[in-house]
Amino acid sequence: MPRTRQELEELERRTLAPYAQLSAETRGRTHPEPPPEWRTEYQRDRERIIHSRAFRRLEYKTQVFLNGTGDHLRTRLTHTMEVASVARAIARALRLNEDLTEAIALAHDLGHSPFGHRGEAALARLMREHGGFEHNGQSLRIVEELEQTYPNFPGLNLTWEVREGLMKHGVPGDHPLRRAGVAARHPSLEAQVADLADEIAYYSHDLDDGLGARLLSEEDLTRRVRVWARAARRVQREHGRLPDECRRYFIIRTITDSQIRDVVQTSEKLIEQAGVRSADEVRQWPRPLVQYSPERRRENLELRRYLYRNLYFNPEVSGPNTRAVRVLEKLFAFYLEHPEQMSRQARQRVRRDGLHRAVCDYLAGMTDRYVMREYERLFGTAF
Repeated sequence: MPRTRQELEELERRTLAPYAQLSAETRGRTHPEPPPEWRTEYQRDRERIIHSRAFRRLEYKTQVFLNGTGDHLRTRLTHTMEVASVARAIARALRLNEDLTEAIALAHDLGHSPFGHRGEAALARLMREHGGFEHNGQSLRIVEELEQTYPNFPGLNLTWEVREGLMKHGVPGDHPLRRAGVAARHPSLEAQVADLADEIAYYSHDLDDGLGARLLSEEDLTRRVRVWARAARRVQREHGRLPDECRRYFIIRTITDSQIRDVVQTSEKLIEQAGVRSADEVRQWPRPLVQYSPERRRENLELRRYLYRNLYFNPEVSGPNTRAVRVLEKLFAFYLEHPEQMSRQARQRVRRDGLHRAVCDYLAGMTDRYVMREYERLFGTAF
């Protein structure tokens, strides 16, 4: 006999921590649906996200390097998969709900524009007088409105807890605790884990991609970045001389493992000291309970500054992205003048959401290569 949802929910009650968010205790969906038969509510959410068109488009969106410039470089999709992997590892160690954590991680970048953070900044600037643009808010907009998959409701109709996790900054205005007059300061621990897993993943894979593109060097990292130097010494001590590719992989894997270990150990202590006994007590706690240790936070800030100086602002990375942003800006102006050139679905949103928001949604949903193809179609010149 197949294992039922009720059996899976009972397994959660027996094995997860008291402060984990149980799927049986979900606050539900905006549009009521019959519960799944052989899945929990959060497993259903995870699968809806994976099967969405927005998720598939992540394959052709820039992470750091312009999409298509290297076969082994990360895309927004591979980044998302690595975030989900790290998030599950932390959630499992802390006895949190892995399915909820993974669903939030898989959806966290659905709203990212083409051309990475440069593209996001460009759309934010273009939308400054029209409600703004920010990729976390756009992820929420996609799962609540823009995906058109189901006959009875817009969006994916995800559970309240996944949508809470996608806000990333702040607490939903419809939070039941707020309506009851109780302070709600932070999301679930599962959402906090997904947030920090995002940071852990991009530190590691940006190092890997930067080294692979020869924009970073191991020698310079060893001199200037404590996290790298410590991991390199450990790999040398435990494995001796290794081929270049293998050595880099093991150093970066060691950094990732140490980040995860630090978060698990630090968070376990903070949760124990807080004495929280439910997911809602977590939401009311004055500070996030999933954190790095103070020393690791300082070291990560050092790594972050190094990556900005030597990778993100490197002309070989920023140059193509800057050109791509100019293309995005030109297309934005063009669609404002010629909305009939947008897709039928985008044109239908003009009356409801206004022209600027409809154009923004249309461009934000594009992949890098589709932007380039549209530019060539409309202006007759290659990117």
